Order: sequence, then structure tokens, then C-alpha cells
Amino acid sequence: MTRPTSGTGRLARYGFLDAERAATSLSAGGLGLWDETGQQPVDATAGEVLTALGAAADPDLALRQLVRLTETATRLGTPPPVAALRDDERLRRRVTAVLGASTALGDDLVANPGELAMIAAPDKALDADPYAGLAIDAPAALRRAYRGAVLRIAAADLTGAADLEQTMARLSLLADATLRAAYLLAVAERGGTPPRLAVVTMGKCGGRELNYVSDVDVIFVVAGDEDLAAGQAIASRLMVICGQAAWQVDANLRPEGSRGPLVRTLASHLAYYKRWARTWEFQALLKARPAAGDLALGAEWLEALQPLVWGAAERPDIVEDVRAMRRRIIDNVPRKELDREIKRGPGGLRDIEFAVQLLQLVHGRADEALRSPSTLDSLRALTSGGYVGRADGEALVDGYRFLRTVEHRLQLQRLQRTHTVPTDPVALRWLAHALGYRTDPHADAVEQFRTAWVTHAQEVRRLHSKLVYRPLLEAVARVPSEDLRLTPKEAGARLEVLGFADPPGALRHLEALTGGVSRYAAIQRTLLPVLLSEFADAPEPDRGLLAYRQVSDTLRATPWYLRLMRDGGPVALRLARLLSLSRYITELLVRDPEALRLLADDAEQVPRTRESLMDGFFAAADRHFGAGASVSAVRALRRRELFRTACADILGGLAPPNGAPLSTVRLDAAEVGQALADVADATLAAALRATKSRVRAADLPFAIIGMGRLGGAEMSYPSDADVLFVYEPPPGMAEDAASGHALAIAEELRRLLSAPAPEPPLGIDADLRPEGRQGPLVRSMAAYERYYAKWSRVWEAQALLRARFVCGDEELGARFLALADRVRYPAAGLSHEQVVEIRRIKARVDTERLPRGADPATHAKLGRGGLADIEWTVQLLQLRHGHDVPGLRTTRTLEALAAATRAGLVSPADEVALSTAWTLATRVRNALMLVRGRPTDQLPRQGAELAAVARVLGRPAGRDPGEFLDEYLRVTRRARATADRLFHAP
Repeated sequence: MTRPTSGTGRLARYGFLDAERAATSLSAGGLGLWDETGQQPVDATAGEVLTALGAAADPDLALRQLVRLTETATRLGTPPPVAALRDDERLRRRVTAVLGASTALGDDLVANPGELAMIAAPDKALDADPYAGLAIDAPAALRRAYRGAVLRIAAADLTGAADLEQTMARLSLLADATLRAAYLLAVAERGGTPPRLAVVTMGKCGGRELNYVSDVDVIFVVAGDEDLAAGQAIASRLMVICGQAAWQVDANLRPEGSRGPLVRTLASHLAYYKRWARTWEFQALLKARPAAGDLALGAEWLEALQPLVWGAAERPDIVEDVRAMRRRIIDNVPRKELDREIKRGPGGLRDIEFAVQLLQLVHGRADEALRSPSTLDSLRALTSGGYVGRADGEALVDGYRFLRTVEHRLQLQRLQRTHTVPTDPVALRWLAHALGYRTDPHADAVEQFRTAWVTHAQEVRRLHSKLVYRPLLEAVARVPSEDLRLTPKEAGARLEVLGFADPPGALRHLEALTGGVSRYAAIQRTLLPVLLSEFADAPEPDRGLLAYRQVSDTLRATPWYLRLMRDGGPVALRLARLLSLSRYITELLVRDPEALRLLADDAEQVPRTRESLMDGFFAAADRHFGAGASVSAVRALRRRELFRTACADILGGLAPPNGAPLSTVRLDAAEVGQALADVADATLAAALRATKSRVRAADLPFAIIGMGRLGGAEMSYPSDADVLFVYEPPPGMAEDAASGHALAIAEELRRLLSAPAPEPPLGIDADLRPEGRQGPLVRSMAAYERYYAKWSRVWEAQALLRARFVCGDEELGARFLALADRVRYPAAGLSHEQVVEIRRIKARVDTERLPRGADPATHAKLGRGGLADIEWTVQLLQLRHGHDVPGLRTTRTLEALAAATRAGLVSPADEVALSTAWTLATRVRNALMLVRGRPTDQLPRQGAELAAVARVLGRPAGRDPGEFLDEYLRVTRRARATADRLFHAP
């Protein structure tokens, strides 16, 4: 008989790939559900059965198994199963789902058709005792009972009557019941008085997260030596029975693994874990749970081990141990399977489990809410406790559910242990359908599955790396357990031990930060033990804690703040170091808390280029109306750049106790000076443009010439901007009008950049202009030419050695520098009288400029061997030889010194002596500003400030700061002697 094509087409719409075979099976000669003449179901209930078959993961497989069930019923003379499927919707959905998803369970049903009715039985027994009412008197009976229970669990799972967590819990409960039954069988076979033997489940079963096909990890414990022989016999027999009935029992997580005795006494276990256990063994104990045998003994064993488990996080290498174990697992996956492994591969279940377990070990010492053997429960506790961000926690929960569901579907197909996604297109289509994906007009079912899989795997891998490799985790692990949970009295004593000068005040700060039950307080409780240890490393711990509270109070309502502290890589550690060492950085950050984000990325600490700064500062100024608002925006950007440079300056020279660098960005003294000069250049340029617009002199050629440390690009944090203002009257503008406009620009520029504001001011110092303070603030180019031609003195030529165009009219600036070259590099060098004059001025500076009460041995700028000694020496060489030695024509001190050495004017040894002292004095001057938050050039000889300066300059915590002072004195004494000899040489 030839079947109409339209009929098989209609069957194909139900999901049958082999529609012709399906038609034969469904026809009157088979199941009696299909009318071949009308090419339709024979009636409405037949259509419902067909719909249920079509909803199965593999409709063709489900139909073939249903035909086999029918044949078995016919052979046994029992009612055909199709009749029951027609009458019972619950049974219909469950049977067709099982038959289409699992070849193995379908075969079980064919072999044991009596189980068919049990599929639709209430599920409550699965949540209590899956073997209730069954006589389990032999391993064979246990096997039948076990497979029947798995069938019912799978039926509820596949139809959505149970979610993933219920399914895992039921499988774990079934494993417990199977272990208990096997234990009773083993005891009965042996006879006599049973020993006190506890069977403790580990791994997924211990966490109540068992999958369909898995070894069940166990540890066997007996009470004493008298129970060892009997316990060994029963444990061995239990393993055999379970292997015959359900799954293999794996006891390799026991002490010494497969090489150790199968059964140990409680005392032997404790001795082993106290002396020999490795990190991974404590990690495994997180999931330990007594399941069978003597449960009281199992509970005693578990309680005795808890202090050891939660003390394991204090091992010095625990974090790296867990990381290394995870890497070894990945390395052991065959390369061809690595991208398909949903358990061991990157982005797999092990990534989630290892991240959760490491966080449990580290944070669970103080927070008992984290001490659950369940991965999902622990993950939720970590999220609610603030240890993991909400979005990250939800992503990991979703990833875990997805991956475990994929694992379940893969294992259900043949009830074989597998974690590898197939490559065969047919198998992939089955898997996608088993997971609920269906082809629609927008995407194929397999593609939908692949997209979801890749998305979850990538997110899991990212979050694993984020959680397991964040520096804060290692820092928390280094905090002793007793410091994580302290009473107020204990906390006060601990703060005193840590070096806090005012423990009651510190306690008040801690209470303000951690009081209450808010998420803010919970995260602070996680951070503060680490931060307190970091503050204690600083010379003044109280200052660090106070600064941290100030920043936290400012940002308390900002949603990203504590998330950044917890998850932002080294942010918390970096911030603790900065706040505890630098008032300057604290003040910048309190004014601009958004700048904290720069600490999350090393790349953000690299000073920006001059061109980039110019573009950004100009853009900020142009977004505001009016010079005042524009310059305020520019000053705010300058504050951010000062913070960026200062952070890189400090962090690059610091390292936490474990030796890992806090930052990969390293700035030497010259780079800091250049960065600060670039920021000043951009600030002046943007402010000049805004100011010219305000005074309506946009067409007036006007230039700013950098002098002093600005001109030399050797600025320090306390440096003002030394400048000269030069203008040129444009054609058609009277000299008086041009002079008035130029003066208005200069005065307004100075006012706007130094006006009281939250942003730090940039002082404008024009005292190096001709005639000094007595001379006019601004001059025309012609006036400068006349002055330098007729009245210039030698100190003014010396000042011009640092002259550099900063901003404004470039052509005018170039003409001024050409004029400066003629003055500062005279063709005939210096006369004897001019050399004497310079030496006289230097002597006067040494005696009159040093502040009253200052220590000349430790004054970084004007003291013996300080900046002034070296710079005057180099500048004298430039004035005398600059015309003949082109390399000396530079505004930078060290470059000029190196050129003098190449020209034979300075010996290499003298260059080393002077450059070493100049660099050290420059760094000391910067460090003093960073530490104190206000300008000073005086290095103290003792106390907390000296210790802080030494720390900022890279000296390890705990070292005597007097050693640094001795080094400074030694270097500057040698520089002073060298400078004196060169400065007074004929």
C-alpha cells in the first residue's frame, strides 16, 4: 500500500524525522493512533499522545521505545501502555519525555514494564525515603529499586515538575538511601555485632548536588582500633554492593588517597589532618556530610575537623594552591576535548566550584553563613554577604544551573558518565531538544544552544578569574582568623598592637563603617581586616583609617564604590597604601572621589602625553560659558592628573608583604617632573585661551614662557609655575592699548588659576622677569630686546637658561627663545667679573634664603648638596660653555650635566655624584609634599614623617628610617664637595 506524501508530511510536523516509519508504527497495525486513510490522528486523545511524542527530545526514539513497550505488553498479556497514555495526561507527558531523552531508561522500562505506573506516582517519596515500602534484601533488589527511583526522578526532571536543585537533592537523597541499604546488607551478611562505622559522603553527594551518573565519594571512619577489622570488611563489601546496584564508590579522598588504609579511626583522621593534609584535602572537606552507618560518629568526626578546615585559609600558599590545582585539572583534559568539556574545561563547572570553595575557605573563617556544602547555597551566601557582587553572583548561579542541566541531559541519554558536548550533528540536535530549545524562524535549536553555552562559559571563566585572582583575596587570607572576629575589647587591644595611637578613636571609625546590617556594612567588614593590616604597615595607622573613613563617607551612597573596592583588582590595597602615606593624595581624592577608578587599571596611572592633555583641557574649557567656569573645569582636570601622577609615583615604589608589585607603572624623578610640567603646560594653555576671550584680546599675539622648574620640565608637586609674559602689538593697535590688554590677560590668568576653590591652585610666579618684582609684569617683544641688549645682568641670563615656550603665539615664542639664546649662551662665555658675581649671589642665597631654623644638612632645596648646589653648578657650566658645546643648550639639569661630561668639563665620577644627589633631593622634595600635604623642603631627622618619606621612596616597612637619613646625608655630602670644587674651579 502506498502512503500519501501529505500524510507523512503531517507527521513530520510533529517532529518525526523518519515520517514513513512513524506512520507504520502509529497505524492500526501498531499503536492504533494514526488514520492512514485520512492522514490524521484517529481521535483527539490520539492527537494528544502524538503531540507528547513530538515534544520529546527525540520523537523517533520515543516512538520506537513505545512500540517496544507495546510488544512487551502483548507478550505478557497485559494492557497496552498506549491506553494508559491516552487516559492519563501526567503519565503521558512523563513517559514520552523519558522515552525520548534516555535510551537506557527506556530499555529499563521495556525490561520492567511494571515501573510504568510508578512514573506517575506522587513525588513526595523522592523527597523523603525513595525506598519506602520496598523489601531490599539483596543487591539485585537494591539495583531494581535504585533504577526505579532514578526513572521517577528523571521523569519529574524532564517535564519541569522538579527544578535542578530538587533533582540534585533527590539524587543525593537516593545516594544516601543506597549507601544505607548497602551498609545494612553488608552488616547482615557479616553477622555479629556491627562496628561503629560512619560513612561520610564527599564531593557532589556531600553537597547534595549529585548528578545522574557519578562515582560517590566517601570516607570511612570507625570509633576506635577495636572496630578497624570489622569496619574494613563492611566498608569493602558496601563498595562492592553499591557498584553492583548503582554506581562505584570512590574512597580516594581519604587520607593518603588510594595508598592509605580504607578505614581509619577518628583519632587517626585527626592526626593526619593536623600534620599532613594538603590544601586540596581541606577544600574537599567543605562538602563532607555523614550519610550512612553510625551518623553520630560521623557528626563527631565532622565537628572535630571543623577548626582545621576553617584554619586552612591561614596557610601561606592556600590561594595559590587552589589556583594551581585548578590549572592542573585543565591541563589534564585532552586537548581535543578541552573546548567541549562542561565540567573540567575553562568556563566549566569546576571554575564555579573552585571559586566558591576558595572564597568559602578564606571568608568562612569569620562568617559561618558561608559554611554550606552546597555550591549554590554557598554562592548565594557569598552574594548576600557582599563577598561577591549581586550581578556576578546571579551570573554564576545561572551558569551553574545551565552547565549542570547540560551535564544531566548528556548523562541521561545512556546513563553513562560524560561531561563532553558531542560534535555529531544528530547528537547535538538531540541535546538541544532535551534542553528545551526548538528551531524557530529566527534560529536553529542547535545554534540557540551553542549561543547560550558560549555565553555562559565565557562569563563563568571571566568571573572565575576575577574572583580567584583578585589581590584582595590573598590579602584577606593573610589576615589571622582571630583578627576577623573580635569583640570591641579585643579589637581595641588589637588596634593598639597594630600601632594605632588612639585605639578608641579607631574603634569609633570602625563602628561607623561596619555598624548595622546593610550590604555596605557587610562589605566593609570584609575589607577592613585587610585594610587595617595595610594601615598598620604605615608610620601613622590612625591617619590611614581616618582618611579611609573620609573617603568612604563621601562615597557611601555611590553604588560603584564598594563594588570597586571588593572586585576592582588591587584597588583596595592601593587605596590603603596611598591614604596611609599621603595627605596630599587624600585631599585630592576627597575632593574628587571619582578619581578612585584610576586605581583599578595600571594603564590609567600612566601620565598622559602633553598633546593628549592639551586636547582634553581645551575641550573641557570649551564646554563652559565664561572664563571663570572654563578655568574651573580646567583646574578640576588638573587635580585629576595630579592624582594620577602622584598615585603612580607612590605605588610604583611600593610592594605588599608578599612581594607582588602594587603597580607595574614606574616613574623616576625626571618622569614625574615631566608629567607635572605637561599638566601645568596644558592648564596654562587652556586658561590662556579662556582668559583672552574674557578680556576680548583674542587677536593679541601673546605667549607664556616657562622659567625655573616649569621651563626645565622638572616640576615638583609644590612648584609654582615660573613664567614670563610676552606680547606684541598687532598692526593697527596702539602700544598703550596692547600693553593694557596684555596686562589684563596676565592678571586675570593669575587670578583665575589661584582663586579659592575646591581644586588646588596653580600659582603663577613672574619674579624671574627683567628687574624682578620691580619690573612690569608683561613686556612687549621689543621691550625685552631693548632690556636684554642694554641692562640685563648675569643672574637674568642665568634665569633664561630654563626659558621654554609653553603656550600662546608660537611664532612669538620662537622669536623670544632666539633672543634668549643670545643672552644665555654668550659667544665669549662669561667674564671673570660675571663668574665672581654668580658666585657672590650663590653665597648670598646660601646664607639668606635658607629659612630660619632650617637644618642645612637636610634641606632638599637649599641645603648642603641639595638642588641649588647642583643646579647652580650646572648652570655656571652652561653659561661659560653653552655657546661652544651645543649639548649644554638644554633647560634640563641632568641632560646638561651629561653633556658636560661628554665634553670633558665634568668627570664621570663627578657626574654620578651630582646626578645621584639631584635625583634623591628631587624625590625627597616630592615625597615631603606627598606625605605632609603642604610644601616643605626640610627632611626631618626622626619621627613618623621621616618614616613615611622613606616608605614613599621605596624603603621596606619595618626598616629603620634612620638608615635612609644616613644615606641621604652621605649622598649630599659627596655632592656638596663635588659641587664646591666644580663651582669654584677657574
